[in-house]
Amino acid sequence: MDFKHILVVIDPTSQEEAQPSLIRAEEVSERYPQAAVTLFICDYNSALDGGILFATPGLEKARASLIDSHLRQLDKLAAPLRERGVTVHTRAVWGKRLDRNILHAVAETGADLVFKTTHHHNPIKQLLLTNTDWQLIRHCEAPLWLVKRADRSIQTICAGIDPLHEADKPAALDFKLVKTARALASNGRRTIQVAHCYSPLPQTLVYDASVIADYDGYAEDVRKRHAAAFEEFGAKLDLPAERRHLLQGYAEEVMPEFVEEQNIDLLVMGAVSRSRLDAALVGHTAERLLDDVPCDVLVVKPDGFVDPSKP
Repeated sequence: MDFKHILVVIDPTSQEEAQPSLIRAEEVSERYPQAAVTLFICDYNSALDGGILFATPGLEKARASLIDSHLRQLDKLAAPLRERGVTVHTRAVWGKRLDRNILHAVAETGADLVFKTTHHHNPIKQLLLTNTDWQLIRHCEAPLWLVKRADRSIQTICAGIDPLHEADKPAALDFKLVKTARALASNGRRTIQVAHCYSPLPQTLVYDASVIADYDGYAEDVRKRHAAAFEEFGAKLDLPAERRHLLQGYAEEVMPEFVEEQNIDLLVMGAVSRSRLDAALVGHTAERLLDDVPCDVLVVKPDGFVDPSKP
């Protein structure tokens, strides 16, 4: 995978030197020196929003001054990259919906990789579908790199796959996840792990009498079926056995501990389009993991994915 245009979302509320998304983007851009970079800020302050009925030249001038200030900040942040010969563009906009403005910037720039710093999220906001990161996971057509910590470089990358496609993921997406992980690790200094989580139906939810009578046998059959599919997938991609991990349990329960034990720095996950109701009640695995895994998360969509919110 060859990234050609990287969009970096800059947090206007952070100090200039504290931009984890930019730190990570600088690290990755060394692997893709020909890729152009756009530093993007979207800011909104209710005190400067008089609405259509109360818009005044003074408010418009204040907003313009704020945008000019952000553009100067972006130029300072861009300087080290430009000194390395990287083509860096800057863009600052005024807008209330950060996710919509980011998606608009992705479409306008043709970005094929997006970096954004992520923070701890409020579960109530997840339920109400108002959080920017969750919205981007669902709608961003480009790979979305959510940066949780940039105090250490990327050394170990893990691709989370689903060889039985029980989450309605297309089979090709698993191969794309591993391909992406390999591309990011291709400098020879990084290692790749591949993990698959499975979980038998809990015994309390089993209503078939024959299964209840031999629940252990049923659970072992489930394990064998997933193990066989995982083994076949690993063989196709020539993945060493010691780097393949079959984990029992729901991903949101077992992946955080696995990530910590294996010192994973980047978790590469797939996300597919869901109906609005399904997304509201269930949510993507990536969304449920976002707060709990102690590493960056890269969300990759299937080839041909189109933002379902587009008119």
